[in-house]
Amino acid sequence: MVNETGWVTMFEGVRRRIVADGEHLMQILVEVRQGSVVVRHQHVHEQVSFVHAGRLRFDLGDRIIEAGPGETVFIPSNVPHAVTALEDSVAIDTFSPPRADFRSATPPDPSIYGRHT
Repeated sequence: MVNETGWVTMFEGVRRRIVADGEHLMQILVEVRQGSVVVRHQHVHEQVSFVHAGRLRFDLGDRIIEAGPGETVFIPSNVPHAVTALEDSVAIDTFSPPRADFRSATPPDPSIYGRHT
């Protein structure tokens, strides 16, 4: 099922939109402005991030991975991770199980992402 809802600003410089939402899988489109940071957090969901445009740096557990257009990063369940946009970027994130908290037009509680300044 394709969900045509509008964009949700998660916090300054980061917004998302659900593009597919199923029983066992969810896919979202994410835009991240250069210099924006999704601070270290973790969740039970497995996540696959496909970088469509731009360049992202993933701080994944004890590894740093830089990914550009056409590259994919797998984030296992409960592994702490952060993402920094090295350029204006667009990513397609896929989650299993789906992120129930993303189904609301309200951004998730920012405390799950730590402190933003």
